[in-house]
Amino acid sequence: MSAPQHTTWLKNPLGIHTGDTADARGGVVIAGDRVLESVPFGGEPSQPVDETFDASRHVIIPGLINTHHHFYQTLTRAWRPVVSAELFPWLKGLYAVWAGLTPRDLELATTAALAELLLSGCTTAADHHYLFPNGLEEGIDVQVDVVRRLGMRATLTRGSMSLGEKDGGLPPQSTVQDADTILADSERLIEAYHERGDGARVQIGLAPCSPFSVTTGVMRDTAALAEQLDVRLHTHLAETLDEEDFCREMFGLRTVDYLESVGWLSDRTWLAHGIHFDDAEIARLGAAGTAVSHCATSNMRLASGIARAVELEQAGAPVGLGVDGSASNDGSNMIQEVRQALYLQRLRYGAASVTPERALDWATAGSARALGRPDLGVLAPGRQADLAMFTLDELRFSGSHDPVAALLLCGAERADRVMIGGTWRVLDGQIVGLDVPQLIAHHSEAARSLLARHS
Repeated sequence: MSAPQHTTWLKNPLGIHTGDTADARGGVVIAGDRVLESVPFGGEPSQPVDETFDASRHVIIPGLINTHHHFYQTLTRAWRPVVSAELFPWLKGLYAVWAGLTPRDLELATTAALAELLLSGCTTAADHHYLFPNGLEEGIDVQVDVVRRLGMRATLTRGSMSLGEKDGGLPPQSTVQDADTILADSERLIEAYHERGDGARVQIGLAPCSPFSVTTGVMRDTAALAEQLDVRLHTHLAETLDEEDFCREMFGLRTVDYLESVGWLSDRTWLAHGIHFDDAEIARLGAAGTAVSHCATSNMRLASGIARAVELEQAGAPVGLGVDGSASNDGSNMIQEVRQALYLQRLRYGAASVTPERALDWATAGSARALGRPDLGVLAPGRQADLAMFTLDELRFSGSHDPVAALLLCGAERADRVMIGGTWRVLDGQIVGLDVPQLIAHHSEAARSLLARHS
């Protein structure tokens, strides 16, 4: 007989957004790694609890879920030659730098990205790693170790690039791999690391980089492998008009037609960006249940455009949020990304259509749907106990009245407490067990060395 699970009541929060319809103004009860109960306003838990935490200074939300990132790019933030470039020239400028990545670089970059996310209230992150130059063949293995060390959840995608410059693609030849290598390593990683079911900490997805860096054969074969091994598919799509032009010239197809032609138009797939879809394409994506990761900051930084997030969601396509690579956003702060998405989508749809709660739902329940995680994204009985707690004690919040809206409208930056699977990973604004000043020193040195090797 198993021992009874420890129960904690996060009592009477200053504000709470659970993503659920039940009244939880009295807080939530956690039992082990799951939410046990929502407590209504003025109520008490239905049974005695082992511990009560006074949450009257805190706003509680589900743990934020980041659906698109490139952790390695934290090493090339605000690099002067591409500070004002758009996507294609930005990529061309950086590919040669990134080709010099080492395993230690990737370890530090991944740690920095995840730590920054964690401090911003993020509990689950998807990374799209597609660079495997000589010496970095086990890059995903490196990332798995970091995720486990930090006690987070991650969907780590085995990205790929197989269409180099000599074959009409964008990336230099030193950064591409052949199809057999890509598929064999994809299968190895799934067998070694992919966890299934509720509470999974590490999952593996398959993620050819983009139409302009991967052959049609690799796209098709990857889709077949994902179907065979039951994992999710991810790629960049419809991020820029340049990409649309590339697909027309290379394949004679628009982006969604291309997606369907290679077997990707399904509910197994989530797409990064998804900006330049027409009405018919939005309907097709919705009917297929294909998800989109909206990356508001990156789309503004690279002047790519504004995703039609509300229409995608209304059509049936799950919409999540992503910070994107920390060289096209230059930050990995998830609560700030929610604010950016709120404001950018209001430009397209108006204030009444995009409420703070809707933006939070994109970053939680919507992101969970995009990653195929029904156990995450909502604070409701039976779901995983992943949550973030913010205080409103800083000057920026003084005079605010609606605590949940204040997180976004007044610009929250850092969580006070973060729980993942019932375990506190951030306490009093600090990551448990991580020396952040030391990380900054080592990460900064790695960034300098990477650029020095390039020059």
